[in-house]
Amino acid sequence: METLKTVNWIIGIIFFVCYTYQFLYIPVVWFRRARPHGRPADNDFAVLICARNEQAVIGDLIASLRGQTYDASRIHIFVLADNCTDDTALIARAAGATVYERFNKVQIGKGYALCALMEHLQEDYPDGFDGYFVFDADNILSPDYVEQMNRTFSDGHDIVTGYRNSKNYGDNWLSAGSGLWYLRESRYLNHARHLLGTSCAVGGTGFLFSRAVAAEMGPWPFHSLIEDIEFSIHQIVAGRRIAFCLEAVLYDEQPSDLRQSWRQRSRWCKGALQVFWRYGSALVRGVCRGSFACFDMAMATMPAFILSATALFCNVILAIYGAVVGDDLMIAVISIGQMLGQMYATMFAVGLITTVTEWRQIRTAPAKKVLYAFTFPLFMFTYIPIAVSVLFCRIEWKPVEHRVSAAALRKRGSQEALPF
Repeated sequence: METLKTVNWIIGIIFFVCYTYQFLYIPVVWFRRARPHGRPADNDFAVLICARNEQAVIGDLIASLRGQTYDASRIHIFVLADNCTDDTALIARAAGATVYERFNKVQIGKGYALCALMEHLQEDYPDGFDGYFVFDADNILSPDYVEQMNRTFSDGHDIVTGYRNSKNYGDNWLSAGSGLWYLRESRYLNHARHLLGTSCAVGGTGFLFSRAVAAEMGPWPFHSLIEDIEFSIHQIVAGRRIAFCLEAVLYDEQPSDLRQSWRQRSRWCKGALQVFWRYGSALVRGVCRGSFACFDMAMATMPAFILSATALFCNVILAIYGAVVGDDLMIAVISIGQMLGQMYATMFAVGLITTVTEWRQIRTAPAKKVLYAFTFPLFMFTYIPIAVSVLFCRIEWKPVEHRVSAAALRKRGSQEALPF
């Protein structure tokens, strides 16, 4: 079993080299202060929303946009109803948005829908806008979201992303696991990156890019399974820095059904492999030039659960081999148990720190906040079979069903409802 010990030691070293820096981000958030903003400009914004059968939630997002503290005349809302078979387009038009409809059963996915929407805007609004927001239909924005994003945008940043919170954190361990991950990503990855002057990463929804970025890339050219990370990497390898606005809070719905959660995260894992295959060499060249942001994004697209799956696979295979040749099987069992215990402890520490510091941001009962800190590592463990399965399965983009409306949240009571 010396081979098993050596393999685990090598994997441990790889983990240390690849991910220790993320733990060093934590004290940065605690002790470093952001620079004050300059005078904000009066920018005109286009809001881009791609929606597929989102009649249950699209009205809430548009209402939250209409209720912003920012000048409403400078916020222009555009919805692309993508292959919809419900009343998404009707509801969006009634709420005051400009709506385009698209029916294409071949080019499926958010990337293609964004491309079509931007093509419409190029044709109908040739002068363009100062900035372009991208939201998902299930999002709800804090009332000062656009105002706060505009402050950071006006500081001279071409791309800005905000703080991502959850509408339905307390549904179950799945929604809480996903929600806690996004809270951690916002506070202890993107916020730390911003404070250190390196680039953040866009997390799917709730981001803003400038007229210059729109002109450079043209209609949305990113069509992988994770178009947000592809967009981030493309900008980072080109030398752009993505900024972060802590005060701009967005709420979105997390999957609470195992099938939908598995399907969504399978798409993310497969997409990470796609994007790394496409941009891996560019990221390596960036790292060689001294770009820490390129190293950071390389770690994001070859995530820890790939190493975790490899480690578990090696331990199981070596344990079987040891049993066949007559070695003590308990050595392998103890080794696997220690590895899983260390992984649980690490993820629990990450989840606990985030839960404690973001306590007031989490919209659920205190007992659930504590409980879901303990289940967070179990949620992360489910990435291991997902990561293995995507190596052998064909993954296609499929929409995630959204049902949690603002009215439903209000019925749940003050601990679940949004704080406005």
